[in-house]
Amino acid sequence: MNRDKISIIILAAGKGSRMKSPTAKVLHTISGKPMLYHIIKSSREISDDITVVISHQKEAVQEQMSSYFNNINFVVQDAQNFPGTGGAMKNISVKNEKVLVLNGDMPLITADALQNFLDNDNEIIMSIFDLQNPDGYGRVIIKDDKVQRIVEQKDASNEELKVTTVNAGVYAFSKTIIDKYIPLLSNDNAQEEYYLTDVISMAKADGLNIAPLLVDEENFKGVNSKKDLADSEEIMQTRIKTKLMNNGVIMQLPSTIYIEEGVTFEGECIVENGCRLTGETLIHNSHVKAGTVIEDSIIKNSDIGPLAHIRPASYIEDTHIGNFVEVKKSSLKGVKAGHLSYIGDAQIDEGTNIGAGVITCNYDGIKKYKTIIGKNVFIGSDSQLIAPVTIEDDVMIAAGTTVAERKIEKGSLAISRTKTRTIKDFYYNFFSKIKQ
Repeated sequence: MNRDKISIIILAAGKGSRMKSPTAKVLHTISGKPMLYHIIKSSREISDDITVVISHQKEAVQEQMSSYFNNINFVVQDAQNFPGTGGAMKNISVKNEKVLVLNGDMPLITADALQNFLDNDNEIIMSIFDLQNPDGYGRVIIKDDKVQRIVEQKDASNEELKVTTVNAGVYAFSKTIIDKYIPLLSNDNAQEEYYLTDVISMAKADGLNIAPLLVDEENFKGVNSKKDLADSEEIMQTRIKTKLMNNGVIMQLPSTIYIEEGVTFEGECIVENGCRLTGETLIHNSHVKAGTVIEDSIIKNSDIGPLAHIRPASYIEDTHIGNFVEVKKSSLKGVKAGHLSYIGDAQIDEGTNIGAGVITCNYDGIKKYKTIIGKNVFIGSDSQLIAPVTIEDDVMIAAGTTVAERKIEKGSLAISRTKTRTIKDFYYNFFSKIKQ
């Protein structure tokens, strides 16, 4: 089916009380992106006409989604006057001949799973799956491959309670069905809500066929609690890492590694156990060693870690970063920083060696300042570079030096130390007083 014949409506107006959080349910993140992001991303693979129905924290939801996507239609629904899934569909116009209705709390849904609805020509298609334990779900009664009715558990007979087929919550309707039945929905029920499932019962009463579509429970898993969120995170992580490994990334103990949705790899890359890669990080021909965290940075032809921390907006190329080194918003090219250093707001050129315990003092309590280090600079252990400072090419900084000057000229040695003073027998004299 052509993309211009499909409209998608995503119901994202709910508060999500069971999440027990001030954050709107659809904005809780999975693998670095809000749940709703994942649904819109899959939807855009099959349709150019996407409408998101919002209400609770509508400004925050629209702002975040607009930062990721263009050309998304947002409809603000009056959840007080039109509560429920059917209420969310009130007064929404669609332009295409087939309409998919999705829920905003199904982040694991895929374009391939949605395509199955589009390959079916029935006017109404209802997703179903079979559960080993359907307790708590409404049962879907099917006969002769047609949906007969949906029975809520509290209303089900003993025979109906044995049914394991339940409603997965995603529907495909023809535009004709939407235009006819949505205006007829009523909230004359105990909960005083408008239910989208009533469209099924009204259409059945009019003699229309409702086609069931058996779907994979994993793809249509809803997130209604923090436990559901954690379960979905594990599934999403498995998908992300499986795809990356199939594309050639080497992972050691992948179950211990966390990689967000925006991370990309190029060339031959190795990621060891216990690593965390987030944001729009790019890893190119590099080795990320155990326990390392890399956030929203670019790593090229380098080895990082173990137990290093690369913070956002860092660019690292042809560089060795060792254990317990932290880099923040810095550009390093052809550099060695073996261990126990903090490099923040710095630009460091090739051939430079950063000794253990070196710190760029980039913050004076009010502003951040930059450290610029040239080529072939040797910075001795336990030195502090007080920014703003420029260290030109071919400079040596002696161990234990505090560099407080604005510039160290090319070819220089910078050293600041006090002369060592030795007091003979001080140890024995000191402790002899204590014993007395």
